[in-house]
Amino acid sequence: MKGIQIEETAAVGEHFALIYAPRAKRGRFPENCVEIVDSEVAARAGADSGKNIHPAKVVGPSRSSEGFRVFYLVTWLT
Repeated sequence: MKGIQIEETAAVGEHFALIYAPRAKRGRFPENCVEIVDSEVAARAGADSGKNIHPAKVVGPSRSSEGFRVFYLVTWLT
């Protein structure tokens, strides 16, 4: 992914996740808004649009320039 620096660790990679996002227009999310799940099925099953919890595929975590660990959105699972 262009312009994204990813830490070189075993935990970094693409993951299915549930993201708390009141606005779905962002490209990166702090780790406290991301819950990694085992599969795409689990991500879709855990979604709750009424609570702003959306299924997605993410890459990360990576350390931001501010020192926070963030996940980058690959795609929303719609």
